Amino acid sequence: MKKIIFNLILVALLFVGITTSAQTKKWTLQECVDYAIKNNISIQQSELDLKSTAIGKKSAIGSFLPSINANASHSWNIGLNQNITTGLLQNQTTQFTSAGLNSNITIYNGLQNQNKLRKANLSIIAAQYQVSKMKDDISLNVANAFLQILFNKENLKVQKEQLSNDEKQQKKSEELVAAGVVARGDLLDVKATVALDKQKVIAAENNLFLSNLSLAQLLQIEDFQTFDIADVDYQASSSATMLEKPETIVEKAKLDRVELKIAKANLELAQKDLQISKGAFQPSLTGFYSFSSRVSYSDRILGVDGNGVPILSGPLPFFDQFSNNKGHNFGVQLNIPILNGFSAKNNVDRFKIALDRSKISEKQAVLDLERNVYTAITNAQGALNAYEAAVAAFDARKEAFNYAKEKFAVGMMNSFDYTQSQTLFTNAQSEVLRTKYDYIFKVKIVEFYFGIPITEKL
Repeated sequence: MKKIIFNLILVALLFVGITTSAQTKKWTLQECVDYAIKNNISIQQSELDLKSTAIGKKSAIGSFLPSINANASHSWNIGLNQNITTGLLQNQTTQFTSAGLNSNITIYNGLQNQNKLRKANLSIIAAQYQVSKMKDDISLNVANAFLQILFNKENLKVQKEQLSNDEKQQKKSEELVAAGVVARGDLLDVKATVALDKQKVIAAENNLFLSNLSLAQLLQIEDFQTFDIADVDYQASSSATMLEKPETIVEKAKLDRVELKIAKANLELAQKDLQISKGAFQPSLTGFYSFSSRVSYSDRILGVDGNGVPILSGPLPFFDQFSNNKGHNFGVQLNIPILNGFSAKNNVDRFKIALDRSKISEKQAVLDLERNVYTAITNAQGALNAYEAAVAAFDARKEAFNYAKEKFAVGMMNSFDYTQSQTLFTNAQSEVLRTKYDYIFKVKIVEFYFGIPITEKL
């Protein structure tokens, strides 16, 4: 009995340990990106599109194969109809069985089948590029959301530290007011500051919760209440990519980014559509073959007797009739388009317009990529300048706050001015954090265009 109880305790402890471990899981950036790529709905839809293009390729291959169809029928004729053995009309019931096999194969149709297969291969490549772009976009969104959580966590720590310091100041002011050293008005200012600090803490907690919720929804995680990320101290270090010339980054992006590959693939698809439509102007040559046979269940005439009366016998066996009555039909059919309501010409004109649009889209994709790269570089440089300015302001505010503490300690500064100095110092801390993570993310965008994965060096 004791052994059973001991085993139950072990199982319960193990269950609690597993539950606690599951609840305290800390997601790393790499885990978040991998999970999002695997579970994101948009990516899943893009992968389904890729599967559809694979089916389209099978259909294009199938157009080279012959079509083969079999048919069979069995019929009853009841009433007045011709007796096939005597040639006379009479009321009777006859039965027939027929079977056949038909086959057609396209020999030539203006190379439309070949161009459809080439288009199917291009569609697969374009769909693969689309999936890759979707994964890149999701990775950037996840990284941005991840860094936003880290900022909100550190900002919450700053606000809580500010609240703790002001609560200590309130306690000290209460003691000084009780001793008659300072006026009661100073205590009221401190209390108001503490109340404001509590509001800031609540706001910071809400921002942290919302950022956690945003990332959890991006990852398609339903249990967002326990979702949390690993606490990582990322530094706003310099990036070798930022030392590259903007022109170098742009050229590297033109070689690697899938946006241009997608535009080029769409252009090639439009060219294939145009070639396919032009094939409708050319003659088409089709080969065909058919086999048929029939079986009758009527009596047959073997001959006539001396009086001229037909000598009847039952029908031949089924397979004997099937063999005797079989027939073959084969040949080739040439179709030459002459006038078809301008449908072929209209299709060609329509696909010419689509081709021109694809050419314009490709040029626009190049311009958009150049603009995006230069914008990313400018934003990253601006974020670095903002971060350096925030650090300089923080250092100045820190010295000013230390000086204010010294003056306040010897009674040369009232509590209101001291609180103001402390608030400015806290705001400077928050600004350093904000500009720090803004700089980190914007540098990652530049590195991303340079071909560096979003999770590398982060």
